[in-house]
Amino acid sequence: MTLTELLPAVQRLPAADKIKLIRILVEELGSAEEISPLVPYQVYELATPYGVDGAAETLLQGLRTDNGNPG
Repeated sequence: MTLTELLPAVQRLPAADKIKLIRILVEELGSAEEISPLVPYQVYELATPYGVDGAAETLLQGLRTDNGNPG
């Protein structure tokens, strides 16, 4: 069955059944190893601008440039 064939039936479901379907699909995707390259309970470093001198100014300059306001 294709997604195009399935969607009309899903759209007719009551809200509670849609939520159940979402949960089932999320659980199924969560167990598919090829979907998520992250390892459960693994700690990953996340780069942030905290403690980096000039990061805010650099970000502000980039935002101004993207909005067409040079500098």
